[in-house]
Formats: sequence, structure tokens, C-alpha cells
Amino acid sequence: MALAPPDAKMIGMNPQRRNFVAGATLLGSGLALGPAGQALAQAAAGAPTPAAMEAKAPPMPALGSHITLPEVALLGGGSFRPAQAEGKVLVIYWWASDCPFCALQSPEIHKLWLSERAKGAGGLQLLTLSIDRKREDALAYLKKKGYTFPAGFVTPDIQRVLPKPKGLPITMVRGRDGKLLQGERGQMFAEDVELLARWAS
Repeated sequence: MALAPPDAKMIGMNPQRRNFVAGATLLGSGLALGPAGQALAQAAAGAPTPAAMEAKAPPMPALGSHITLPEVALLGGGSFRPAQAEGKVLVIYWWASDCPFCALQSPEIHKLWLSERAKGAGGLQLLTLSIDRKREDALAYLKKKGYTFPAGFVTPDIQRVLPKPKGLPITMVRGRDGKLLQGERGQMFAEDVELLARWAS
């Protein structure tokens, strides 16, 4: 049964239903330990600071926007190819191992993945993207938590094709036609993650 898209006012804009994270990316990335020292360390490494990267992050795309997908090397081996999502509903989830709100949502994303994978071709597709500083940090986190959902590590090439919107975690639902059905900025509650499955009904 096809469902009409939810009212735009309900898409990640209700502060009573979300933990918004205007500063969570910075806190989760360690800037709370000392902005000046962290910035110097980043500069010495030749990498932009998390604050600089977040400052350049675009807003959430408008509902109905076409979402272009990159090819993504998966941390567990293999790769995600855009053709895999053709004609299917795809949930895209950005996270980091040191993000406190992601720590609450990621278990629910994993439950969703296990449930939808059991449905085979009729279920949701899932692509998660880590924005950790190091690929090794993301991989170690996945192993520690036992998460088996498809996870890639954001690279400049991936960011150019599919830029992460401002905030963290970020959850987007791409429809069968390649257009954005739902976008959420901040932590989703368990029941809200479970409801994402309705898009594949």
C-alpha cells in the first residue's frame, strides 16, 4: 500500500520529538576537551576541524529532492553500488562512534536492518555512513557493538556526491524514484525508527 508523504512539519522539525544537535557534532568530536588545543592538533595534521566541516554542511534537502548516490566501500568488506537501490526504498544514516545521540539511535537502526533484511528484496535497503576521524575508529566501534548493517566511511569523494546535511545523526529516506521522502536531523526515538519501514509497504 502506497502512503502519501507525511506532512513536512512532521519531518524532523518537532523539538519535542527530537534531540537536536546543533552542537553535538562538536562535542562528540572532542572539541569539548579544548577548542584551541583541538584546533591546533587538527591544523598540524592538515585536516579541517569538525567545526569547520560542520559550518560548511548544507541544510537538509527539501522533500522531493533527487538524492544522488555514490559508490561506497563498506567497512565490513564489499561495496554499496547505486544500482542496488534502483526501484527500492533506501534509508541513509550518518553517524559517528563518539556521538552520544547516535549511540542511542544506532541500536534501533540495527534492529530495523535485521528486520528488513529478513524480508529479502521487499524490505528497505540501508546505507550507513560514519563521519569518524579515522576509518579504524568506525570499524572498531562496529565490531564492539556487533552491528552488521552496511556501513561506509565518508571520504571527500562520497561527500561531494552525497553531502551530509548539518547535524548528527542524520537520517534520510530515499524513495523508489530516487527522491527524498523523509529527512530527520537529530536522534530518532525507537518507535520512529521502526516506522521507517512503512515506506517500503
